[in-house]
Amino acid sequence: MRRLSLCLDALPALREIAGTQFDLSAATSLAELAGVESLRLGIDEDLRPVAEADVQGLRRTAQLFELRMPASSVLLKVALETRPDVVVLAGDTFEGTLASRPVDLRSQSSGLTPIVRTLEEAGIDVAMLVTPALDSVKAAHGLGVQTIELFTGATVDLPGAERQGRLEGLADAARLAAKLRMTVGIGGGLDYRSVSEVLSVAPAVARVSVGRALLARALLVGMDRAARDFLALIR
Repeated sequence: MRRLSLCLDALPALREIAGTQFDLSAATSLAELAGVESLRLGIDEDLRPVAEADVQGLRRTAQLFELRMPASSVLLKVALETRPDVVVLAGDTFEGTLASRPVDLRSQSSGLTPIVRTLEEAGIDVAMLVTPALDSVKAAHGLGVQTIELFTGATVDLPGAERQGRLEGLADAARLAAKLRMTVGIGGGLDYRSVSEVLSVAPAVARVSVGRALLARALLVGMDRAARDFLALIR
């Protein structure tokens, strides 16, 4: 059965815009009761809008907590102190958005090895957000990473013919990862429409990460209904 990870980054961003104070424990509990298996937060070195206190709070309340972060010695310290269940290594966030880029494995590979090793030695599982391409899968596998998340953010909003070509490349990457006995996830820009299309070409996917689409729907129908509707699409 596929596992759903809900990224809560949009809630600290909303808190910052509204100038109000709230923690993430209520959203965490409601999501877990609806069947969401893991909760995720993404941080950058400036620790805004997601603050270190948010990370620590979610670690206390979430049954399974994932921390998404760039490969940085500063953020490695946060991860080792907080001890999430999973660290998802990603690139920097896109300017002016909460979305992360995939890791640039061509320029960063040498700096990734000690971070991956340190996390694994601390008993923290490591996943990596990568471009959906064969060379990215091979590079991540070469680093010893057992779980990858294929980045869908550059695919799902493309026009039909171009999107189909990208989806075929993603399907090839997912098949290769499965052959290498890696756990395959998808994430980035997914919503209630696009997730089914991606899964139809990549049935080996075991993990799905969603964020703003589910949280936006939750504002209208509540967290329970929004999460259950999404879960119905991926299972």
